[in-house]
Amino acid sequence: MLDALGRVLVEDVPADLDLPPFDTTAMDGYALRAVDVAAATPARPAPLHVVGQIAAGAVVTAPLQEGEAYRILTGAPMPPGADSVVPYEDTDGRGFGGWSGQTGAAEAAAEREVHVLTAVECGDNVRYRGEVQRQGGIVVRAGSVVRPGEVAVLATFGKTVVWVHRRPRVAILSTGDELVAAGDAPGTGQIRDGNAPGLAALVRQYGGEPLPLGIARDEPDAVRRGLAKGVEQGADVLVTSGGVSMGDHDVVKHVLQGDGRVDFWSIDLRPGKPLAFGRFLGVPVIGLPGNPVSSLVTFELFVRPALLRLAGHTRVQKVELLATALEPIKNGSGRENFMRGIVERRLSDAGGTDSNGGIQETEWTVRLTGQQASNFVTSMAQANALVRVGKTQTLVSPGEKVRVVMLDLSPLW
Repeated sequence: MLDALGRVLVEDVPADLDLPPFDTTAMDGYALRAVDVAAATPARPAPLHVVGQIAAGAVVTAPLQEGEAYRILTGAPMPPGADSVVPYEDTDGRGFGGWSGQTGAAEAAAEREVHVLTAVECGDNVRYRGEVQRQGGIVVRAGSVVRPGEVAVLATFGKTVVWVHRRPRVAILSTGDELVAAGDAPGTGQIRDGNAPGLAALVRQYGGEPLPLGIARDEPDAVRRGLAKGVEQGADVLVTSGGVSMGDHDVVKHVLQGDGRVDFWSIDLRPGKPLAFGRFLGVPVIGLPGNPVSSLVTFELFVRPALLRLAGHTRVQKVELLATALEPIKNGSGRENFMRGIVERRLSDAGGTDSNGGIQETEWTVRLTGQQASNFVTSMAQANALVRVGKTQTLVSPGEKVRVVMLDLSPLW
């Protein structure tokens, strides 16, 4: 069942039994007939004969008679004839809670009479069979994401194996004569490939299965062999980094044109203008820019939603907030710009007060991570959001509101 965590159910899951499966008590106290204590008050308590104790898991068949009560513990089945439960706090009962050890256990075992200090209504503190769920009803629907709550529900209704959408397989190919693997020492004119590990981490984070294809040199045959390897491994999507810009060595788009098709190339966006989408041997290909920030940002914007759709998700949008800029945010690109930012939560007393005292109003603030050039990969490690500035907006002044796309919500609280 834990293997299903984070994945999407393919089919409805019905309840195999009623929940609760029997009438049960909601608390520790005494199971009784409401009519027997209808006139009970602290000044004139109603005496009842205690005929036994019922713990969770016990089975009682002897019906309750007039003037009788059972000591009953939370979760225990209601005895025949009882229609309500009075909490032990509303009686002079003894030995509840286990705090007194053997002394309390002895008092409980010896108890033969209890005085009830208050009246109860029929059904008080009783959980009725099937009130949570009726047998045959759907407890988790197809299309639901399996979270810890769903795991608990499924286990409650006896499901240890469920059908879920499989994890999309995403093949990742880096391109570039200058690249060496992350574990190798770069020589003159070379750099380590951080894109492939970063993209693989994103694939896994969003529920996919990364298929690393290594590094292809800036030669059509090398790129073609790399993409073909991804197809052979059963990739649902091929993702490349680099090779889609305007340079003489940017060969990915040429390979796609020769062995598949290019649906579009280049978008009005910063970072990430050189982005391509097409097919290779029938498999979708998303060609990401080679600059590290551009590669990671465009994955978030374009690959992530596609990956979630393939995994069966219907909700694929990131959380967006309005945040107050703490510093000037300039956009001279003439394109929609997604800058790396740090969003923080700031509390104020602007919300006024209510009967519970002061209310602190939440305000989101944002500042940039610093230098925004697309080669500053360290900015992605510092950021928990992308600051979204429209193509016609050249400046966000301090104190103005700006849209932010949250990459990570966990540090906010």
